[in-house]
Amino acid sequence: MGTLNHVVVIGGGLAGGKTAEALRAQGFEGTVTLVAAENHPPYERPPLSKAYLMGTAPFAEAVLHPEDWYRENSIDLHLGTRAESIDLGAHAVGLDDGGSLHYDKLVLATGSVPRRLPLPGADAAGVHTLRTVEDSDAIRSIFGQGRRLAIIGAGWIGLEVAAAARAGGTDVTVIEAADLPLLTVLGPELATVFADLHRDHGVDLRLAARTAEITTTDGKATGVRLEDGTAIEADGIVIGVGVAPDVALAQAAGLTVDNGVLVDASLRSSDRDVYVVGDIANHDHPGLGMRVRVEHWANALHQPAAAVASLLGGDAAYSGLPYFYSDQYDLGMEYIGHAPRGSYERVVVRGDPEKREFVSFWLDGANRIKAAMNVNVWDVVDQVKPIIAAGRAVDPERLADPGVAYADL
Repeated sequence: MGTLNHVVVIGGGLAGGKTAEALRAQGFEGTVTLVAAENHPPYERPPLSKAYLMGTAPFAEAVLHPEDWYRENSIDLHLGTRAESIDLGAHAVGLDDGGSLHYDKLVLATGSVPRRLPLPGADAAGVHTLRTVEDSDAIRSIFGQGRRLAIIGAGWIGLEVAAAARAGGTDVTVIEAADLPLLTVLGPELATVFADLHRDHGVDLRLAARTAEITTTDGKATGVRLEDGTAIEADGIVIGVGVAPDVALAQAAGLTVDNGVLVDASLRSSDRDVYVVGDIANHDHPGLGMRVRVEHWANALHQPAAAVASLLGGDAAYSGLPYFYSDQYDLGMEYIGHAPRGSYERVVVRGDPEKREFVSFWLDGANRIKAAMNVNVWDVVDQVKPIIAAGRAVDPERLADPGVAYADL
């Protein structure tokens, strides 16, 4: 490795902030520059659709470190600044204020951008996506008794927004093109749990329904019209149809991009001096034996330490299993592992889905656990994680038996 004096981090989300933190924690004494497009220091995004959106937790609790921390740790924090170009040959980053930064090593943590829908009216006032704290504020302003919110998309974000809105007394309609919410994530076996949950809390759940347009009056959204002609009136619209990795900067620079930026086990990109963490990292996962790119809080939290260790010359690889969690009404859940549709053969359930107290397991054809989800049952993740990581076959009948300890499987 050549002389390492200056590390530039592009991205002001949790992954970017944790990268800067890891550089100092692992003893790097050179210059660290963090370029953040938002005007806030790096913060965690899960509260934007959970406690912060509900008004039960202040924004300060989501902030990783206050601005003073960056000064105290000699981290040059550029807020409200966008990186517009990367010159890999010159090791230079061009900024939107006309400035330029030279780097010895570069870490990309540019995150994701919400997907938009090519619908008439999608650009009207009152149509929202959720990515920033300002987005969360705008959505919360719709909440209240007698107010009506239409949500297009029944993924995690859409359902969490629905739960927060119902807690605020809002009338909520959720429109989903699939036959069930979360169908691509959970499969038909478990998706019904979340459909029933929201219906039980008063959500008007429209499944197998497609949106034709967002209706407007004088440039402001007034509702949604479905392809079958059904009109749904609303005071605000939230589009929650997923996110896309923000790879424009990486692609323009010439890094290898395919559903994110391709990185090796150590999170190094096709350029030896550029590392990638968080949502945009399409990671050659050493434990799962496949490429994985997920928009999970846990990756943003934990990948930076491995990337920094490698960047500083260590032999590091990131092997953490994908993990995420959700809170909706009185349901809390955690998911560990990776089981996209088509990758598993069966689902085994321990507990009672009708009571919403259970653990579900996705198994492949060799009865190896690909992923597990615990719903209103706790202290499960740390017990199941070693079984998933080891790739050991289990007895499905014993797995379903609450009387069998996980250590005995």
